[in-house]
Amino acid sequence: MTLNNTRDDWWKQAVVYQIYPRSFKDVNGDGIGDIAGITEKMDYLTSLGIDAIWLSPFYPSELADGGYDVIDYRNVDPRLGTMDDFDKMVEAAHKAGIKVIVDIVPNHTSDKHRFFKEALKAGRGSAARDRYVFREGRGKNGELPPNDWQSLFGGPAWERVNDGQWYFHIFAKEQPDVNWKNPDIHEEFKKTFRFWSDHGTDGFRIDVAHGLAKDFDSKSLEELGREYTVQDQTNHDGLNPMWDRPEVHDIYKEWRQVFNEYNPPRFAVAEAWVRPDHQHLYASPDELGQVFNFEFAKANWDVDEMRTAVTEGLQSAKESGGSTSTWVMSNHDIPRNASRYGLPQVKAHTQHQIATDWILRNGTTYIENRELGTRRARAAAMLEFGLPGSVYIYQGEELGLFEVPNIPWDRLEDPTPFRTLRNFTEKGRDGCRVPLPWTASDEPRPASWDKDFGEGASFGFSPATRQDGSASADPHLPQPLWFKDFAADKEATDPDSMLNFYSKLLKNRAQLLTATGDHDSIDMLDMGHDVIAYSRPAADADGHSFVNITNFGAAPVALPANATQLMASADLDADGKLLQDASVWLLATK
Repeated sequence: MTLNNTRDDWWKQAVVYQIYPRSFKDVNGDGIGDIAGITEKMDYLTSLGIDAIWLSPFYPSELADGGYDVIDYRNVDPRLGTMDDFDKMVEAAHKAGIKVIVDIVPNHTSDKHRFFKEALKAGRGSAARDRYVFREGRGKNGELPPNDWQSLFGGPAWERVNDGQWYFHIFAKEQPDVNWKNPDIHEEFKKTFRFWSDHGTDGFRIDVAHGLAKDFDSKSLEELGREYTVQDQTNHDGLNPMWDRPEVHDIYKEWRQVFNEYNPPRFAVAEAWVRPDHQHLYASPDELGQVFNFEFAKANWDVDEMRTAVTEGLQSAKESGGSTSTWVMSNHDIPRNASRYGLPQVKAHTQHQIATDWILRNGTTYIENRELGTRRARAAAMLEFGLPGSVYIYQGEELGLFEVPNIPWDRLEDPTPFRTLRNFTEKGRDGCRVPLPWTASDEPRPASWDKDFGEGASFGFSPATRQDGSASADPHLPQPLWFKDFAADKEATDPDSMLNFYSKLLKNRAQLLTATGDHDSIDMLDMGHDVIAYSRPAADADGHSFVNITNFGAAPVALPANATQLMASADLDADGKLLQDASVWLLATK
């Protein structure tokens, strides 16, 4: 257990490990990860040195969007386990000193949710329909959607029901947006927060936090359709009817009252893809408390972009009035960072544009330099983990996993590729959601349908057999055969592996950096344009300073004479200088 978790404000400097449950560990052999699998791997999580786990949705769902289409917010999907399994997992986590964060999806429900079923049955003008965004269509008989908005997954953002009305969905048609002007919605989610808090949950990750409040009434929908699009999430003029509206903060102030019913108060972090100068609004102590800073996740491996990510993240925390920064390189929606950093870094394009095109063409359009990508991923971790605030790690990041770009089209699960206007123009997010490799010896045989993938065994993701003695099902997404080289048990015995690098990094972080992560305690150091360097007070009795130096340039960088090396992402040169695409942690005397 880290000392950080003994504090009520543990989240201010926490290392949070994101678990995508369906791809973490399968205990019952059905090819889908489950809650019991998380409990089984608690020793692994403890040895890694994390402070908290964040579980992506594990609720009953039709899986139209990887579990983000929630049927019942206060239960466990039977394919993933039971409430008893959840309670045992929380007990095991807390015994290990690990906090538990669960994902809440308040922008939309599943179309199988009881509220939506009631809305369909009740008809026009009913109280049940007012829980969602229903509108009449255009055209002579209402046969046209209310406006021309397209959903984020492609295709119209409106779906017609049997009686002729249309409902709004930012994402898939199976995910109708709820109406946050309706009091029933407010009460439903307050019950949900209390339910999971009463079951031991320590905090919540809020999905699409910038999208809840909507204004479809101040202008006609047809007029709004001409002026705005669903894709315009920045709300640059403050008038966007869907995104980052000021009314959303009234909702979070109401939630804060619920969070404060518990001792210690429950924590929340917002997934809000908003302008950097708006992030702090969500992180206010009167609202959610913390917000994701996605600037690292969006940045190329470029000194200017990375420096901007650091400065904007620190500034956002300073403006929040009591929060700390968050640092995110990877998650379940983003191509894996080791691949992103190994692809061409083109300033005119974002990493995502390059990676999306590369994935679409099965990893053939650009050369993925895995050695370079790994080198940069190690340096990026050191740059990121030394900063004040919380760090969010996505499962498999600690193994150095690469994106799986060549999953066959008929094996994909993500809705994005198959939606109108997106058909076969994006492959979606499955490449970072492939089930984890745990055991190198449990190697699949080459698949009968594709030589690059395995079938049969699953690198320890599933047991060899089910309880009835039958063979386990293949993983729900296919694993490439090269996963063998990244299996957790193989990396555990390799002192130079990414897994051991992360473990050492997190151990040093816990011992040396202050628990509050105060943004005012950092000093940016000027060591030249191609270098990002900063210092912070070290948490030791001798008054040392902690120093991080990351070199993006071709010229080797001399290290301060008054400093002792703690660890480096790569070997120094013969003169003891830091080479390109490398980072070092130091302890400096004053």
